Amino acid sequence: MRLKSVLICGVSLYLFAASQGVAAAPPQDRCSLSPSLRDEITRKYPGARVVSLADLDEYDRKLFQKDHGSRCPGLVKVDFYGDGKPMWALVLVGDGKPSQRKAELVVARQTGEGWEIRSLDTADGTPVVWRQGPGKYEGMSEPATIRAAHQVIVFCGYESWAILYAWTGKKVEKTWISD
Repeated sequence: MRLKSVLICGVSLYLFAASQGVAAAPPQDRCSLSPSLRDEITRKYPGARVVSLADLDEYDRKLFQKDHGSRCPGLVKVDFYGDGKPMWALVLVGDGKPSQRKAELVVARQTGEGWEIRSLDTADGTPVVWRQGPGKYEGMSEPATIRAAHQVIVFCGYESWAILYAWTGKKVEKTWISD
């Protein structure tokens, strides 16, 4: 009986210690790309990286987290074309002072041969990206109204501007939704 108690105590201590090691493991980087996409981005945009929470100033970080939780501010999976194929919208920046940064919004769509990457826009500073559902969107520029049949991409420079991008079936349309 005494041996059984010692054995149960030992196993319990082992399980407790193992669970603490798992709990202390660092969380997965929400801004990491798949190896094949990372290689393609590195090849096409040398020195660029996906915008992370650490790139945002404290105020912008709080705004982003309020609406999007712990998601990556520079990476979002989106069904932009409505075909269900894996596609990502990314905000890429280089190193340097945030006030002097150039950011680029790109979309990366997985194809049979690899990745099809397309630049949608560029901006100064450190903007963020997210997706919204299909629907009718009123803009401040032409086209004034976009009716999106699929998810849309929002590219936003907090406290400054936001631009919505939608696939019409033939082309990408954009409209300013905040200025």
